[in-house]
Amino acid sequence: MNDSQSESKLRHPMNRTARLSVIQDILTNSVVSSQAQLSQILADRGIEVTQATLSRDLDEMKAVKTRLKSGEMAYTLGVEPEHDDVTAEKIDQQLSRGLSGLITSAAAARNLVIVHTPSGAAQYMASVIDKQPIEDILGTVAGDDTVLLVCSDDDAAIGRVKWLLDIVSRGQNAKANKR
Repeated sequence: MNDSQSESKLRHPMNRTARLSVIQDILTNSVVSSQAQLSQILADRGIEVTQATLSRDLDEMKAVKTRLKSGEMAYTLGVEPEHDDVTAEKIDQQLSRGLSGLITSAAAARNLVIVHTPSGAAQYMASVIDKQPIEDILGTVAGDDTVLLVCSDDDAAIGRVKWLLDIVSRGQNAKANKR
């Protein structure tokens, strides 16, 4: 790995809020069957935590051990941590409902996606996106009527523009069909 690759890795400060965010990301995107396994994943990401603190964090996040479709027991936060089309489809449906009517235009600029919204809607839109585990989106910045999505690379940004426009179009078509 060269220096530019190591610098592009997402890094977290050593505080409680960041730790909870990392735990949420891990439990949403991985199958974690024990606190020891979760502790090791956190350590691999440079976050050292005691078993007592990890136990409190899981309790606060309302993480529970659930039997997955595969029969395996794992911690979940309400969405089974499996990468399948059903999970991606559920996320798209939730975003379609939340973002319908909020996007007036979207464009890619290198690894960034610039999304225009009606005045006052950008903060809400960014919040809707931030609450979903969306691959290739590292974060959002919102103004009054513009949201900046920071993607992992240029190709991801181009793909996310198409994805956003498809989601919003589906949501608007669903509303028109109900009329």
